[in-house]
Amino acid sequence: MSELNRVDGVANEVAVLVAVLLNERPEGGPPLEELEGLAGAAGATVVGQLTQRRPVPDAATCLGKGKVEDLKQLVQQQSANVVIFDNDLSPGQVRNLERATGVKVVDRTQLILDIFAGRARTYEARLAVELAQLEYSLPRLKRLWTHLSRQKRGIGLRGPGEKQLESDRRLVERRIADLRSELRLIHRRREREVATRRDFMTVSLVGYTNAGKSTLMNRLTGAEVFTEDALFSTLDTRTRRWQLPAWGPVLLSDTVGFIRDLPHHLIASFKATLEEARQAHLLLHVADASNAAVFEQITAAYRVLGEVGLQSRETILLLNKIDVLPDRARLDGLRNRYPHAIPISAATGQGTAQLAAAVSETLSRSFTDVDVQMSVGNGRLMAYLSAHGEVLSRQFQDSHVVVHCRIARGHLARIQQEEGVIRPRGGEPAGVEGAEGGS
Repeated sequence: MSELNRVDGVANEVAVLVAVLLNERPEGGPPLEELEGLAGAAGATVVGQLTQRRPVPDAATCLGKGKVEDLKQLVQQQSANVVIFDNDLSPGQVRNLERATGVKVVDRTQLILDIFAGRARTYEARLAVELAQLEYSLPRLKRLWTHLSRQKRGIGLRGPGEKQLESDRRLVERRIADLRSELRLIHRRREREVATRRDFMTVSLVGYTNAGKSTLMNRLTGAEVFTEDALFSTLDTRTRRWQLPAWGPVLLSDTVGFIRDLPHHLIASFKATLEEARQAHLLLHVADASNAAVFEQITAAYRVLGEVGLQSRETILLLNKIDVLPDRARLDGLRNRYPHAIPISAATGQGTAQLAAAVSETLSRSFTDVDVQMSVGNGRLMAYLSAHGEVLSRQFQDSHVVVHCRIARGHLARIQQEEGVIRPRGGEPAGVEGAEGGS
């Protein structure tokens, strides 16, 4: 079973990269630039590239027949031992391409899974990667047993490879069920952990992989989370306290980076990891302004946010890495497309003061002015209001006190639980209904 827990990797292998460019694919930078970065992150050495533009992939080999022959010659000339496609391939396409080229063929999803497997550090991340790998491998198990002999079909005459295939399929299905069950428990525990932080406003960093989210977190919070100029250097959520000027502390979370055509089962597997973003009051969408494919990357990130149900969450777009932009015209072009975006440099700190002001202003929209009536002896509620709101005045009335304060709507339910009576000021609604959304 151990050989099925990990999809074949490409570390220390010599690779040829291939992309079938479909007509509907948006134009960005060089067609294989991102795949080359992924291959490097997985530990492969790239020695050749091949592309073909087609309206649809060939059903048998993804490439056309002539290009398959070109690929075979390129593999032989460069002494490559793996071919990496920037497309997702069916088991049949992989089998046909391996027969034609004589080397291992890896598709985009398999490559991303290999990177995730090598970079998962926490128990939760390792479980999520293993689940995604097994779900990917299940329909491809037959390929693992092509080296075994087979006898003619008939009652009692099935070969050892076919018997082993059925046994492995049962083992994989059982392991998938166990992993899903365990990850559900982790997800519920993560939901409870996040719920305990509702006394704080929460902000989550999201965006394309290698956009600079972890560097920005270090800049804003003084944390020392790991950073690397590589794809998917962060797979686990980290949360740190961020002291906003003229505001107070908020919790800032760093999350796993997105990527174009992110496999759906990876998104599902990392559901618990994305819980921080799901519960955040505000999202900071970090984009790499220096990347030639930045428009495509921003679109891809918004698409993933939609897939995880965060498309309507309040979001501020940050155009990062402006310190390495080749010229001002490029930034002007980005600002024309995204007029409300904030240009920043996480590396130098440029623009972070404007970012902090924008976050403070956005979070302030979820605050309300209220009078809270409570008994004079309710010291716990009085302390809660002082810790989580701005107390503007106190009026004592016999055995009660009325506290005029400015506080986030998300705290109103807790105030009621602590036996406080809430009255809105200035005709502004202060209902608890708006407390949970934060957007």
